[in-house]
Amino acid sequence: MNTTQKLHKLGQSLWLDNLTRGLLNTGTLKSYIDELSVTGLTSNPTIFDHAIKNSSDYDEAIRKGLSEGRSGEALFFDLALDDITRAAKLFRSVHDRTDGVDGRVSLEVSPLLAYDTAKTLASAKDLYKRAGQPNVFIKIPGTKEGLPAIEEAIFAGVPINVTLLFSREQYVAAADAFLRGVERRIEAGLNPAVHSVASIFISRWDVAVANKVPDALRGKLGIAIAKRAYKAYRELLDSPRWQRAMNEGMRPQRLLWASTGTKDPKASDVLYIEALAAPFTINTMPDATLKAFADHGRTGDLMRADGGDCEQVLAEFGKAGIDIDALAATLQVEGAKSFVQSWNNLMSVLEAKSAAIKRTAAD
Repeated sequence: MNTTQKLHKLGQSLWLDNLTRGLLNTGTLKSYIDELSVTGLTSNPTIFDHAIKNSSDYDEAIRKGLSEGRSGEALFFDLALDDITRAAKLFRSVHDRTDGVDGRVSLEVSPLLAYDTAKTLASAKDLYKRAGQPNVFIKIPGTKEGLPAIEEAIFAGVPINVTLLFSREQYVAAADAFLRGVERRIEAGLNPAVHSVASIFISRWDVAVANKVPDALRGKLGIAIAKRAYKAYRELLDSPRWQRAMNEGMRPQRLLWASTGTKDPKASDVLYIEALAAPFTINTMPDATLKAFADHGRTGDLMRADGGDCEQVLAEFGKAGIDIDALAATLQVEGAKSFVQSWNNLMSVLEAKSAAIKRTAAD
């Protein structure tokens, strides 16, 4: 049994933070499922940007879309939904076996909608309907404007991956939006088992403070933030409000660790996998990190429900001049801007690829 299998046995789901047509066509994704205990995946515009730009895997589909009058965002979602649907079918047996707890794939609404509640909700409903698979999550950012859309989407029965969360407070606000949607379904006599995950970004914390703190604190902030959020997660699971909803049939929103590929060349390439082992959570990771953990990762102690030493560690960052609350807000704003930039890059790549295909057809 390799370490990815051991970690799965300890109660954590391992998801791939990648989705390309190449992964599907070559059977690589299926091999990750069969050999490395991968039970779901997440996708984002940057991944699709690189895949479309650096391969010919999408050319025929782009050509077909262009012939049908598709372009830009509409063409992209056609391409993405094809991949998402194929991946969802690969994970369908996991989804069915776990009664929907696992075996999920995620597709993001346009980041341009991050601060538009109504359009975010409309897009989430449309994409979920078009995907036509029960194990698809629609990603909505946990911004102030995203929270009402999350509540409404859950009430409408759309499974949601809440993305762009950076702190305990942002996570709790997202969890509350999820629960409000569930409680409204209970009051309306609807099935409350609408699944969701809340994604907390880890490595960006350490990137943000890399040159601002002593070496002794290097690589410790993201993990401490995760531990603090995990404590809040466990407290919510044990709270009377959540347990009342679970008694009505709710499936609790799961906590997901995102951005877990190590950015610091001096740090272990499996730093955020070994440190964030915790039952009833998900760790979504890039291919390289997944393979590195399978090769030389170790499974040690599980994360403590009380957060362990997180507050002591965070206090040390405070002494070093890091304002955690202010940085969390900054990271969310910068994250939204980064998503928009990635989206714009994707649209530019798709436009360039489309133009090249049109020229080839005209020759």
